[in-house]
Amino acid sequence: MSVNGVTDGVSSNYSGYTNYSQSNETKAAEKTATDTAVSEKEDVGAVYEASKDAAATSASTKKTYKTDPALIAKLKQDANQRAQQLQSIVEQLMTKQGKTYNKANGLKGLYESLEVDAATKAQAQKDIADDGYWGVDQTSSRIFDFAMALSGGDPEKMEKMRDAFLKGYKQAEKAWGDSLPDISKRTYDAVIEKFDNYKKENSTSNVTESQV
Repeated sequence: MSVNGVTDGVSSNYSGYTNYSQSNETKAAEKTATDTAVSEKEDVGAVYEASKDAAATSASTKKTYKTDPALIAKLKQDANQRAQQLQSIVEQLMTKQGKTYNKANGLKGLYESLEVDAATKAQAQKDIADDGYWGVDQTSSRIFDFAMALSGGDPEKMEKMRDAFLKGYKQAEKAWGDSLPDISKRTYDAVIEKFDNYKKENSTSNVTESQV
């Protein structure tokens, strides 16, 4: 066997192996490239879809707000009516308290032409006593309770009720034609004190809640 023959055979086999290897490597490389391209395409598609879904979700959960002028007007009207109610109540209560005070002291009322009899005077004295129906404590409590009921205990509305009380008291003074009796002035002070305490208590409560 010639050396050349062996050499030629090896060379031929090597060339064939090389071509085969190169062919397989080429195919493998092409397959890898194809798989990578598909994978990248799928990844890109997934990212795109997720982004689209997120945008859709964001759009669907976005809230819009708008005012209702009719409702606002109704609430304001209601608040004004309640304030006027308290104002009228205060005027009536303070006037009635003043008349009772006059009767208790044997004084002739501004709108009364008759003298006060003994029985009426005795009852009036009982009514304006410290624990009486027209006394400072009960009268101021009734006024404040009316304010609470009309405002629902809302601190902001209670400020309006306070203003209504002040207006009602001034109207009572005007209707009286002079300064109201001392008992009415003390009742005024008691009502203001109740409003002040209420405001202080609610301010303290709000601060405590915000700190928790």
